[in-house]
Amino acid sequence: MKVLLAEDDQLIRDGLAEILQREGYKVLQAENGESAMTLFRSESPDFVCLDIMMPKLSGYDVCKKMRSDNPRIPIIFISAKSEEIDKVVGLEMGADDYIVKPFGVKEVVARIRAVTRRCYATTTESASDGVFQMADLEIFPRELRARRGETTIELSLRDIKILRLLHEHRGQALERHTIFDRCWGEMYLTSSRTLDQHISQLRKRIEVSPNTPRIILTVHGVGYRFDG
Repeated sequence: MKVLLAEDDQLIRDGLAEILQREGYKVLQAENGESAMTLFRSESPDFVCLDIMMPKLSGYDVCKKMRSDNPRIPIIFISAKSEEIDKVVGLEMGADDYIVKPFGVKEVVARIRAVTRRCYATTTESASDGVFQMADLEIFPRELRARRGETTIELSLRDIKILRLLHEHRGQALERHTIFDRCWGEMYLTSSRTLDQHISQLRKRIEVSPNTPRIILTVHGVGYRFDG
């Protein structure tokens, strides 16, 4: 899933890009309103994170143009303008959400996941499409969630990619570089430590006993496996 991130402050843009990439999104970056519109029309992102105070074209102007091109594109405003009237104007302009700077990582992740669910909900396919089972865990990709009985577990887009890949190749030992290439993409340098750390954190959320996993099994010297 592609996200267009338009923000003129490079430090903030880099920080947001890192959060989004860690979640599993492909990030398109723009440093001003004109660049944002160019990328929007050439790359057709799935949703947009848009600063309000930008050079050349303001976020409000960009939002109008994007809404004219695609009325259904989800847009999140990210701005230092924190007055209630600013939020009201942003939402009336057609934004789906409004995040005030400075913001916390958990807040951004929660709002991005909420927009991702709305993106999936607007498709014509049934919301049940793509649901799959791993041991006693039921995974709902469109919701970015898994369920075990009455317990709901929040997942990132990358978590879903990893679990789906293991499910599709059940019984097979997948090498680390294969998982990394499929779930991180070619733009990332392979790092077994990055993958192993991610798997470790994922196990803590989805396994009944992370130290004796039933879903993501380690194949020493190779990678990981799901037996089904």
